[in-house]
Amino acid sequence: MTVPVFATLGCRLNAYETEAMKELSAAAGVENAVIVNTCAVTAEAVRKAKQEIRRLSREHPGATIIVTGCAAQTEPETFAAMPEVARVIGNHEKMQAETWNGLGAGLRAPDLIGVTEKVQVDDIMSVRETAGHLIDGFGRHRAYVQVQNGCDHRCTFCIIPYGRGNSRSVPAGVVVEQIKRLVDKGFNEVVLTGVDLTSWGADLPAQPRLGDLVMRILRLVPDLPRLRISSIDSIEADEALMGAIATERRLMPHLHLSLQAGDDLILKRMKRRHLRDDAIRFCEEARRLRPEMVFGADIIAGFPTETEEMFQRSVDLVRECGLTFLHVFPFSPRKGTPAARMPQVKGPVVKDRAARLRAAGEAALAAHLAAQVGVTHRVLLEGPRLGRTEQFTEVSFGEDQPEGQIVTARIAGFAGERLVA
Repeated sequence: MTVPVFATLGCRLNAYETEAMKELSAAAGVENAVIVNTCAVTAEAVRKAKQEIRRLSREHPGATIIVTGCAAQTEPETFAAMPEVARVIGNHEKMQAETWNGLGAGLRAPDLIGVTEKVQVDDIMSVRETAGHLIDGFGRHRAYVQVQNGCDHRCTFCIIPYGRGNSRSVPAGVVVEQIKRLVDKGFNEVVLTGVDLTSWGADLPAQPRLGDLVMRILRLVPDLPRLRISSIDSIEADEALMGAIATERRLMPHLHLSLQAGDDLILKRMKRRHLRDDAIRFCEEARRLRPEMVFGADIIAGFPTETEEMFQRSVDLVRECGLTFLHVFPFSPRKGTPAARMPQVKGPVVKDRAARLRAAGEAALAAHLAAQVGVTHRVLLEGPRLGRTEQFTEVSFGEDQPEGQIVTARIAGFAGERLVA
């Protein structure tokens, strides 16, 4: 092996940054290396990262193992102590050309490097510059654009701010120019992504809001057919964003919400900034402005101190908010977070509640799919026989279609979690 092998764990932002690292490592001439981009969202994610490192070491004997990402940032000593690992690189360092230039100059075997020497991880909280290395074209037919990184909030269950640092934004002009290049390359859909997307702009002059960025993109890139927003914190949705939802047909009618729970006391113990009624009111208003709007949501099952009655409020929220796509997380105590020190719900109970939440999500998705039968949709083709509607619902086709193009299709039925055109 000479060309580096990359393994990505965790979120879409990590996948985006892996693409950037591929460019940086290639330019630096890095060879015979395996780069593992880790996730730290749960203790289980860290365990899986260590498992993946050992597997890749066996599969690529003689290769230099480099570990980066959120888990590397939050607990570098864990990975530096692994005999398979030669370098541990922080989240800020992994996006810097000089880091990769240094690695390209020559890599030594891990047994020739001291544990302290392995680590290249600085204080992520001291990082002030704007987010990320910009790449033109992550995704085959849908492009992802990182416009924000880090988070200023301190939810009691979350380690991510300590892996990503404080919130920082890419200036609107830089974002617009990148999207123009992506459209020129033939991309028909762009997705704005970040760690805490609705905080975009707070660190920029005049403190613009996410809605301002959305409206500016749609105004200055008129040839962009579809603009999509990834996960947002609904309590931070600004007036311009709500206006875009109401009036801009090129803004896709799909929002993934960071809800986390449906009980007010649990939300307060999570240190969230919204209450149950806030979430319901937002969904009602967004759907009033855009009747075809669908919602995904993150919900945690079995948060510390959660009673059965509290949990049931989260289940009820699926119906009351009209959620369609559910991401369910069984609570896992994360060392270093306040929630890890709270009275824990027993493991079997957490597992059971997560299963019940998933069942509620599956029922909600089935209802959504059934409601689309007979409806005509505009579908972006991600493969010859697979695409997604404007609402981000998967659609399968019986015959090959033009990849990367948007086609009009009538929905004949559904199978599993997909519509059938």
